[in-house]
Amino acid sequence: MAYKRSELREKCMVILYQYDLMKKNKVEVSLDDLIKDNIDIENEFVKDIVYGVVTHQTELDELANKYMKDWTIDRLDKTGASILRMAIFELKYTDTPEVVVINEAIELSKKYSDDAVRKMINAVLDKIIRE
Repeated sequence: MAYKRSELREKCMVILYQYDLMKKNKVEVSLDDLIKDNIDIENEFVKDIVYGVVTHQTELDELANKYMKDWTIDRLDKTGASILRMAIFELKYTDTPEVVVINEAIELSKKYSDDAVRKMINAVLDKIIRE
């Protein structure tokens, strides 16, 4: 089955959300297994995003926190944090156009997070691209 990029980003968000929950609850988990459980095909885009976010999470969180006023990324809901990390990773480490990254992050946050989180994600990403 062929997936659109927006569907793949949603899969990435779910995988990162699950990974974060399992890590928090000290459950041993393999990223490869999580990926296989969530997507029925081999997909380099998904692997690149998921492994990239996990590998660079400390750096991504520091960058997000730098632009959050009186907040930190760990105060966001887990889905919002996953969306923000993915978007920052894509902005910093891929050739995806900035407008696409921001639009995709906002669409995901409309679907999975509340309005305050969506606005926070939008503001942080806007500040990052202006840097």
